[in-house]
Amino acid sequence: MVNFSPCTWLPAPQNLHLSSYDVHIWKISLKQPDLKLEVFQETLSTDEIARAKRFYFPEHQERFIIGRGSLRMILGKYLKIAPTDIEFNYNERGKPFLSSQFQGSGIFFNLSHSQDLGLLGVSYQQLIGVDLEYMRPMTDLENLAKRFFLNLEYEVIKSLDAETQQQVFFRYWTCKEAYLKATGDGLVKLEDIGVELQLHQTAQLLVTGNWQLQEFTPAENFAAAVVVANDNNNFQFFSMVNM
Repeated sequence: MVNFSPCTWLPAPQNLHLSSYDVHIWKISLKQPDLKLEVFQETLSTDEIARAKRFYFPEHQERFIIGRGSLRMILGKYLKIAPTDIEFNYNERGKPFLSSQFQGSGIFFNLSHSQDLGLLGVSYQQLIGVDLEYMRPMTDLENLAKRFFLNLEYEVIKSLDAETQQQVFFRYWTCKEAYLKATGDGLVKLEDIGVELQLHQTAQLLVTGNWQLQEFTPAENFAAAVVVANDNNNFQFFSMVNM
């Protein structure tokens, strides 16, 4: 399998700044002690708290609270305001974006989570999409690949051994989902997005437009990808610790 360039997860700097080609990727632990959970919950709006309560399982409630609270805390650092002062609007697919009063900041962001891990991508005046998947065993992997991927991609997966199949499947999936989340286009399907992927090389998007795809491994048994609307970006990786 491909060995991605190692990510150096840096602690959060005191002063966060984004220039035109900066892309910041934040790694967030969605499993926190009760005291921190309470701190995150206090940053949420009433509609976010109501949304959290709609989750049936407590761990899903907690992941939402920590993820959304972390998003507010991180964006607050960029905007230099309190997390509680941030306001979101939502597109027709439910994707949050900063409300009109913050549009002058030029900040774009996208949040993804899987299991107890979250990833937040932040960019300046560039559409961005992030996807994260825990690479779990799947008995119907080939059928899913046949349904959701291009025929050539399906043939690649079918030719591999079981372990490699799983890794490649999730690499395809995260690359495609990151692109969909960047464009925000609900009309495009996974099978409409081409990805050129080889075992020992990073993947390339086969789509129109000026998009940069970056794959990375945030933790063991996780696949992740970020797609940004520019092909000359400077990626930096931060871990949300002691913010």
